[in-house]
Amino acid sequence: MWAYESVFYQIYPMGFCGAPWENDGKTVNRIGKVGDWAAHIASIGCNAMYFSPVFESDSHGYDTRDFRKIDCRLGTNADFAEVCDKLHKEGVRVVLDGVFNHVGRGFWAFKDVQEKKWDSPYKDWFHISFDGNSNYNDGFWYEGWEGHYELVKLNLRNEAVIQHIFDCIRGWVEEFDIDGLRLDVAYSLDRDFIRRLRSFCDSLKPDFFLVGEVMSSDCSPFLADGMLHSCTNYDCYKGLYSSFNSMNMFEIGHSLQRQFGPEPWTLYKGKHLLSFVDNHDVTRVASILTNEKHLPLIYAMMVGMPGIPCIYYGSEWGEKAQKQQGSDANLRPCFEQPQTNALTEWIAKLAKAKKSSKALCYGGYTIRLMTNKQIIFERAFEDERVMVAINADDQPFHAHFNAEAGRARDLITGEVHDFGGGSELPPYYAAFWQVF
Repeated sequence: MWAYESVFYQIYPMGFCGAPWENDGKTVNRIGKVGDWAAHIASIGCNAMYFSPVFESDSHGYDTRDFRKIDCRLGTNADFAEVCDKLHKEGVRVVLDGVFNHVGRGFWAFKDVQEKKWDSPYKDWFHISFDGNSNYNDGFWYEGWEGHYELVKLNLRNEAVIQHIFDCIRGWVEEFDIDGLRLDVAYSLDRDFIRRLRSFCDSLKPDFFLVGEVMSSDCSPFLADGMLHSCTNYDCYKGLYSSFNSMNMFEIGHSLQRQFGPEPWTLYKGKHLLSFVDNHDVTRVASILTNEKHLPLIYAMMVGMPGIPCIYYGSEWGEKAQKQQGSDANLRPCFEQPQTNALTEWIAKLAKAKKSSKALCYGGYTIRLMTNKQIIFERAFEDERVMVAINADDQPFHAHFNAEAGRARDLITGEVHDFGGGSELPPYYAAFWQVF
């Protein structure tokens, strides 16, 4: 699977492109801006793009009106096809947000139910009771997603709904040549639907990638045979930043041990979760870290640990933003141009190292040394061994451990490292030591 050897880049298109918050019905080619960023995305080592919602919606994208049409605020289907072509020419795969659990109140089939009530052929596409009423006085009750009644839950046990979704996905492959889907709120989706979706997508493209948004402490049911290839690693998202903020590497170290360690009971041995330090729903990492000198280190940890790294647009140069009550708009801004600085260059080196190493893509996880402020763990696959070394302290650290090797080359800098007499870790240091 190509995704296991990739570094992802995520954008939230409505914010990224500066689209109006509410759908104003005006067609403007804003999505072309993504094509203008294609070279930048490739230059920082990202070879896969995850688009948050792009289809016609009421406002923020997760309230879909029509799965068959690019949102007019972003442009036309032809405009988006051109963007996908530019990304593919830069060697960047395309993964779209599959928002299949719910739709917006402006969804065409729901509008038909509002108009025709019992007589609508689409009434069974949703979870509806004509014995009640909605908050919007529709004359019938319907199930919303987690109490959000602007998001109308689809009936994924209805064959017509399933076939409509599958027809749309087939259209996305034919029109945009997409390479995968990120399933919004995958934890809420009907499990049988996920199995059928996997089988259908496999028939479209044998290497079609499916990753699910899962926030529970155990993603295993979603990673079973015939289900998803990957899930979001929210467990380690929290562990990453709090380990640096509390100067307690045992937190992230033990989380990774529980997930990927060599013991037979570990959760995800041989699996590939989507790793991230921030995204469109959470405070940016540059704002949540209490020590800015930890910023390069947390990226090194995220890229070096088991999983598929994902970079959120703007964070590659250290953009800041706090999550606010009631609105995520500040987390999803519009930048006129991409920026580059030392952090951007560092992330590009990390991405290059990741993609060049089978051990960093497929290796297990074995702790070699762990203290409050330092961690060294090994990723081994076939005949390759790479040790990820982090010193979060402002003081140098002399690491004594059995590396079972004499020397190594740092995949980030190319420098040779000698294990003889112990390993010196400078302050605020990260390395990927490939032993030889």
